[in-house]
Amino acid sequence: MLSNGRTNKNDPNDALSVAVTALRHRELRTVTTAGYSELLRLLAKRHIDLSNQRTRLVARLHALAVELSPGRIAKKLNSTDAAKFLATVTPTDAVAQLRCDLIAELADDIARLEAQTKQSERRVRDAVRASGSALTEIYGIGPVIAAMLIGNTGDIARFTNRGRYAAYNGTAPVEFSSGGRTVHRVSERGNRTLNHALHLAAMCQLRQRGSEGRSYFDRRVAEGKTNKEAIRALKRQLSNNVYRHLVADTHR
Repeated sequence: MLSNGRTNKNDPNDALSVAVTALRHRELRTVTTAGYSELLRLLAKRHIDLSNQRTRLVARLHALAVELSPGRIAKKLNSTDAAKFLATVTPTDAVAQLRCDLIAELADDIARLEAQTKQSERRVRDAVRASGSALTEIYGIGPVIAAMLIGNTGDIARFTNRGRYAAYNGTAPVEFSSGGRTVHRVSERGNRTLNHALHLAAMCQLRQRGSEGRSYFDRRVAEGKTNKEAIRALKRQLSNNVYRHLVADTHR
């Protein structure tokens, strides 16, 4: 308990520890009401949750379909594909019939999630547009990724420079030293949702040969970097670009 001699955990001791920590740190954030960034964070999380739920349901549907008819079902499915598949299957026993019934139920669940996902995407797009952010001008950043970045960054003014922002989102390497030898390793710290959003944007850029991000990646590889090292460098470049845009948004 911050060297106060108490090891028992209870509310008064916790409160004292928080007070001592607050006294020792001069750069603590001021508590404020939730702003527009929190709204975007919630909308982005809802959209991602819906997408993850659909992925899980599709995996269950695919597993049942393979048991009914191996090799006759596509890897990527939607509710319409499942209905077409069921039309080609004739159950021969009670187990097969149950599998068909479960596939039909899962297809209904998937159709409902797909409708909710489309509605969620519209809400995110409208909210990002209403925020006035220019993040979507960066290639590879659409409304959902922009909402993830804005929502999980919060007030960009709390980061005094792009280096601190990179440390917060995990794109800045961590320095380790031992026996006079200093190395830099991949950071596993920071906000992992922000890191994931930057990774998605980087992958979008890499898929397009003519994009600025792909050109940067190719240059780093030509300099002798491995693919993983070049991707990490690209994510850091994206972090710096996002930081500039967020600061500019605040000034506007």
